[in-house]
Parts: sequence; structure tokens; C-alpha cells
Amino acid sequence: MSMRFHPLLLALSLLAGQATRAQHDGHELTEGHASEGVHEMEEESGFDPSPFIIHHVADAHDIHLWGEGESALHIPLPVILYSEKYGLDVFMSSAFHGHGGEVKHTEDGRYEMSHGHIGLAGAHDQHSHDHGDGHNHEHGTELYDFSITKSVFGMLFIMALLVFLFGRAAANYRKNPGQAPTGLTNVLEPLVVFVRDDIAVPSLGEKKAEKFLPFLLTVFFFILFANLLGLIPFIGGFNITGTVGITAVLATFVFLLTSFNGNKHYWGHLFWPPGVPVFVMPIIIPIEIIGMFLKPIVLMIRLTANITAGHIIILSFVSLVLIFGESSVAAGYGVGIFSTAFMIFMYCIELLVAFLQAFIFTLLAAIYFGEATHEAHH
Repeated sequence: MSMRFHPLLLALSLLAGQATRAQHDGHELTEGHASEGVHEMEEESGFDPSPFIIHHVADAHDIHLWGEGESALHIPLPVILYSEKYGLDVFMSSAFHGHGGEVKHTEDGRYEMSHGHIGLAGAHDQHSHDHGDGHNHEHGTELYDFSITKSVFGMLFIMALLVFLFGRAAANYRKNPGQAPTGLTNVLEPLVVFVRDDIAVPSLGEKKAEKFLPFLLTVFFFILFANLLGLIPFIGGFNITGTVGITAVLATFVFLLTSFNGNKHYWGHLFWPPGVPVFVMPIIIPIEIIGMFLKPIVLMIRLTANITAGHIIILSFVSLVLIFGESSVAAGYGVGIFSTAFMIFMYCIELLVAFLQAFIFTLLAAIYFGEATHEAHH
């Protein structure tokens, strides 16, 4: 059988990388303002689960493997910066030196990192110069951040993995035409057939399904593999599809494909719904137009919220062990047994959610495509 993938992979890497970094910068600035209060709360009440959970769910400039503090093991990621003052600079995130929540500086003193946000040296004390556009403005000097963050790295890894796996599967089909698939191809083919026969064809029909199948396959396997990567422990706590920047790009592609492929019947129902009294049109038409934009927004929020919520729940039960362990060793062990059992249960649920969210996103995208290309009945 034929398996083709959409150029969405390249476009996703370019657009989602920028959107992810913009989201990351905004989050870190907010976190920076509240850092003093967080540290005061930690001193009063001991372990604070909020920074612990946010650290593992949010984006970062390195991949945290295990450990905390000075003994933690991190994999640095490339930092790519451009400014009018220094031009293009490329270096690893390990070039920043500092401790805890303090501001970290590069060896040359050009840049600093405050709670994950990179800026020109001295700019963290001048937040009034940040215009909120994702760029750091200091006395007229702009800093553009094109760094490979943890979410961007995970996204690129998933894309490379998909190209490799399906390249091998396609080569296997060419090498053994007409024969039953074996090995890896035998694992992937049922999923491809599932997307084609249970998602694309029922929603679009056999003729139109072939047109949208490459996109639907790309979206389904990208979301599925990204979700599964986030469930593998001790490899950095990836939260790729829990990042708004990435899910927003996926939803934007669904919106654009729906709009560009919409026929006269689709746009006619949108701007002049048939069978509706004329005096009701001023109410119905704005609702229909708003609904057209709400569909991709709902796709984005549903995927982001469900994946992030699963990570937060698991990390919350890890935090329970640490909180009760501070008060009593016995309480720590007691809660630890319960938390471990529930975490195992949640991991099983998350495995189901990883597939379910990929299925739901792909199914809704196919339904939107079907509505846009549906022919009028006479």
C-alpha cells in the first residue's frame, strides 16, 4: 500500500519553533516576577510543588535527565541569537553560568538568562523595554531568539523519526511487492489502514480521502509519537503537544486547508444559511463566522489541555511523596505506596490518551475537510 506524508513536517518545524519560543518567553517573564514570592514560600513551608511541576512541563533551553541542583544532569541545546549590537551568535546553553534562580551570564558577558529567558546583559532589570512581541528591546537594540528549545528539539526528533520509519516501510514495500509486511512495517500498516478506513474514508468519501490522506497521516503519527515520547521517563520530560505554539500551528493548518478547499456549497451555507428566515440572518451569520474560527481554537485547546493535564497529575502525585516525606518518614512511605500505584494507573491511562488525542484531532480535521468539500444534494 502507498504511504505519503505531507510537507507539514517542514512548515511545522519553522512556524512552531517561533511560536513555542514566544510562549516560552512570556511564561518565563511572568515566572521571573513571581520568583521572590516563590522562594519566600519555599523557606516557610518547605517543598513547593509549583516550581517543580512547572519546570518539568514548561519549555527549556536544555534537556533535564535526572537529579536536582548542582548534581543534576542536563543536555545543553543550541542557542541561536541575533541582535543589532552583536550580530549572529550561536553557542550551547551550557555557556550560561549561575546557580538556582539567580541570573546566569555567558562567559563573554553579552547575554544573560533569567529564569529561562535570554536577553542582553542587564535587560532583565528593565522589563519596561520589553514590548511583548517576543523580542527583547534595550535602548533600541532588538534581540531575536531562534534557539532550539526542548520542545523544538523534541519536535525535530519526532519528525526525523517519522521520516526514517516510514522511509524504511516504503522501501520494504518496494522490495517485496505484493507480499505481507514484516517487522516494523507490520506494526505501522494497521495504523495507516485505520486512519484511511476509519477516519478519512467515512468523513470524506473514497474519492476525496486520497487528497487529504497525506496530511491526516502526518498529523496522526506526529501527535501520537510526540505524546508517547512525553511518557518515556528519564529522557527530559518532553511536553511537545502540550505546548500551545505547536498545537496552534497544527490547528492553523487545519483551518487553512478547510478554508482553501471549501466549495460554493460550504461558503454559501456559511454566509447565507438556507431555510433561515431573513430577519434571523443578522444573528445566524455572525455565529457561523465565529464558529469557523472557533473550530481550530477548540482543536488547539483540547490537545494542549489534555496532554498537559496528564503530566501535571503524574507530577502532582510525585510531589505528594516529597511533601509528606518532609513531615514524617512513615507518612512519606505510606503516601509513596499509594502515589506509585496511582502513577502506574495514570501511565496506563496516558497511553490510551496518547492514542485517543491523536485520533480525535485527526478525526475532527477530517470532518472539517468533509464539511468544506461536501456537495449539495438536489
